[in-house]
Amino acid sequence: MDNNIRFIDAETISAAVADLFVRAVTVLPENVERDVRDAASCETCEAGKKVLQVISDNLDAAREYNVPICQDTGMAVVFATVGQDVHITGKTLEEAVNEGVRRAYVDGLLRLSVVSDPLYDRRNTNDNTPAVIHAEFTSDKEYRDKIVLTAAPKGFGSENMSAVRMMTPSATEDDVVDFVVSAVRKAGANPCPPIYLGVGVGGDFEQCALMSKKALLRHDPSPDPRYAALENRIKNEVNKLRIGPQGFGGDVTCLGAYVEFAPTHIAGLPVAVNINCHVARHMTTVI
Repeated sequence: MDNNIRFIDAETISAAVADLFVRAVTVLPENVERDVRDAASCETCEAGKKVLQVISDNLDAAREYNVPICQDTGMAVVFATVGQDVHITGKTLEEAVNEGVRRAYVDGLLRLSVVSDPLYDRRNTNDNTPAVIHAEFTSDKEYRDKIVLTAAPKGFGSENMSAVRMMTPSATEDDVVDFVVSAVRKAGANPCPPIYLGVGVGGDFEQCALMSKKALLRHDPSPDPRYAALENRIKNEVNKLRIGPQGFGGDVTCLGAYVEFAPTHIAGLPVAVNINCHVARHMTTVI
């Protein structure tokens, strides 16, 4: 037997996932909450400022009473990074994650929003499973014997406003910015602004969409100065729309824009934008 192998029981994963989702829908990450409160202090539109103050009060109430920040507690999205020296026992990773989601939503009395068939029956699964699971493996020395789990419940008021466009290689930075701004303009007040924007550039159809969702987990500028500048430009251009908090007008429509990029085919330039409301919920733990 390889002495480097670490055995992790599926129950440990289930318990961690259940805890992550309950906490994620109740308390925002510190940097996200700070963005919302800072926006309230700098918004010049009176209506927009009042909305942001109400949003801030709602965050306080959710924390005090240990209740969800929003009634839409989302579809359960889980990002899992599994170290190459980890062996999961008892159940598969998928089974363990779905058991954790089931406990969080049923025992935690969160809204059950998943239907088993998308087009015909649309019957509620009554436990918010199955989760959307994105798993990857790592040989990184720090995490090769660990599992990193991130719970990111996604409400569909904002998810419905997201978009993918398969651009040609002749597309420019201006075209990318125009696509993102147009998506936000079309969305209007529907995604409950102020919003966060995750943008994926490159890869193929599904990879750019996945990158756009993963980008929403970031809060720091891209390490690539070109893409950091693009993030800042997107945020500024979107704020010029003056949609404002909850669509009442104002300076703050976008709290942050984050871009992920990947190699792509010579014949294309896929771009995706994933829109998230101000309740950018996510929580991470390491097992």
